[in-house]
Amino acid sequence: MKWTEGSLGRVFVLRLNDGEILHLQIENFAAARRIRAAAVIAVGAADSASVFVVGPRRAAERPVRPMERRISDVRELAGVGTIFPDRTGRPVLHMHVAAGRCGRTITGCVRRGVRVWQVMEVVILELKETAAARLPDALLGFSLLEPGRKPASGRSAKKDRAAP
Repeated sequence: MKWTEGSLGRVFVLRLNDGEILHLQIENFAAARRIRAAAVIAVGAADSASVFVVGPRRAAERPVRPMERRISDVRELAGVGTIFPDRTGRPVLHMHVAAGRCGRTITGCVRRGVRVWQVMEVVILELKETAAARLPDALLGFSLLEPGRKPASGRSAKKDRAAP
């Protein structure tokens, strides 16, 4: 386990509108407000054109090839995620959601394009004084959270720690 410590900053409450793409709206909002790191909660509905990443094609395959699933109906949605910068400093959302209808639920990552149906409520809890970032992992083929990287702004963060 790797970890670092931070503190809470600003809190933002957003309402996304019909047809907006969940991850794009959140990442653009974060970039415009200079939110470097955050915890994110979302509740609302996904429309029938939404695409979810639902897991790897094969668990042992490297690099990982994701499976995608497009829904064909409107689904109620609840999700949690995080925002951390990539190596260029751009805020990147990693959010998993459960989206259900009539006893059928799909659970997955929103990065391929979950589109809002009518309205979605989002709460962003900014995290300050943390050096965490998303950095590419060549073996897996996607970016991983690294808790101990130095912030892009050059500010020093609290010391990175390894758990016993």
